[in-house]
Amino acid sequence: MAQQGFAVAAFRDGGQWRVEVLPPAVLGDLSLLVSALRSQPPEGGPFVVANVRHEFFVVARQDGGRISLLLSDMTAAVEFPLAEQVLTRLGEEPPSDDELDEVWPIGDLDLFTDLGLAEDEMEEILDDMDAFPEEMLEDIAERLGLEDEYSQAVASAGVNR
Repeated sequence: MAQQGFAVAAFRDGGQWRVEVLPPAVLGDLSLLVSALRSQPPEGGPFVVANVRHEFFVVARQDGGRISLLLSDMTAAVEFPLAEQVLTRLGEEPPSDDELDEVWPIGDLDLFTDLGLAEDEMEEILDDMDAFPEEMLEDIAERLGLEDEYSQAVASAGVNR
C-alpha cells in the first residue's frame, strides 16, 4: 500500500476525532471511497481521504445526505481512474492537453469551513507548488486539529515519509 498511497477515514467518537486506515481498494474507486465514508458515524461531518502518493488526493465529506468532494489536481484525471471518477461526479470535463502543465484543484474548497478551515486557506494550501499531496494533507489535518490522530493512522498504513 505504501507504493500506491493510502486512505483514511476521520470521524468523531464521543466528541474526539478518530482516524482509521481504509483498505487500498478505495484508491482506485470512488464508489468504494464513498461507501467507506457512509459507513462512518454521521455526527460531526466525517470525511475520508485517498492519497495517491506524490500525485493527488481526494477528500470526501458527509454532511447529512450531501457528499462534498475535493480533488487536489484535476489533471490527475488523465492518468488515474479515481481522479477521473471524481471529475465525472462533479460534472466536469477532463483537462485539455494544454492544461496538463498546471495543477488545478476542483470541488468543494469550503468543505471544512465549519471546522475552521476557510476556503481561502484551503486554496493557499493547494496552491503550494512545492508541497507534495501528503504534505498538503498534513497541513490540512493540523489546521483541523487532528494532526496526531492523522499522523498515527498514516504511520500505521505503512507510509514512508
